[in-house]
Amino acid sequence: MPKKLIIKKILAALIVFITISAITVYYIKKPGLFDELKQTPIYVVALLFLLYISFIGTLAVINDATLKMCKKPIEPKESLQVTMYSSFINFFGPLQSGPAFRAIYFKKLHNVDLKKFTLATFAYYIFYALISGIFLLISILGWYSAVVLPAAILLSYLAVKSSARLLKKIKMLNLKFLPYLAAATLLQLSIQALIYYFELKSLVPALGIGQVLAYTGAANFALFISFTPGALGFRESFLLFSQKIHHIDSSSIVVATTLDRAIYVSILILIGVYIIGTNIQK
Repeated sequence: MPKKLIIKKILAALIVFITISAITVYYIKKPGLFDELKQTPIYVVALLFLLYISFIGTLAVINDATLKMCKKPIEPKESLQVTMYSSFINFFGPLQSGPAFRAIYFKKLHNVDLKKFTLATFAYYIFYALISGIFLLISILGWYSAVVLPAAILLSYLAVKSSARLLKKIKMLNLKFLPYLAAATLLQLSIQALIYYFELKSLVPALGIGQVLAYTGAANFALFISFTPGALGFRESFLLFSQKIHHIDSSSIVVATTLDRAIYVSILILIGVYIIGTNIQK
């Protein structure tokens, strides 16, 4: 095993340990927070379960859009199964290995060109970053910041058009499905914002939509530098460092992220049971 990979695994394990320890100490010092967590209404928990299932469903739709851009569409059922397996691996596997699993799977079983798949995946991450950035800007500049998105898209288009080499690569893809990918990404992040809204609403009664969008945007940017399961430690750090943007206090962040992790891990465990009980692992 390469030395760099070993170091990353050790760092990831260390960050996870430090994060869990810090949260545990925080709850010990402020036992009232644990009471708040236990008092989460059962209907909220049920709603969060449904929203997270919908969230995983949007990942399957993004898979579908990505493969259609690669000119290798697959059946919706298979896309959902691959998404479930990938989500499980991405959280419990080493160094967020879900995307690598998908790339290898589609290459081996559907002969998807890795260059095309990488390019289509990169397009998804661009949309992910742009929409998350808009979410953050809405809190800072108000709803007028929504004009930034079309401006950013226009600048991106002009940059691509001016680069013949990049344009040649992009033409390898079926670009008519690009709006489909953008819409699926927006749906994914909108559901994620709803999840955070219901996690925070009972803790912050005066919670505003702008706060939730800023909170979502800050949490999403942790994805780009994280190498721990579910961005554990990185997401919490981003949310704490961005408090001046979303104005949500530390205690509410700790309780909400604990609830979020508990529900998501529970769903992944159910997915794991489903994988073991079916032939998906083949």
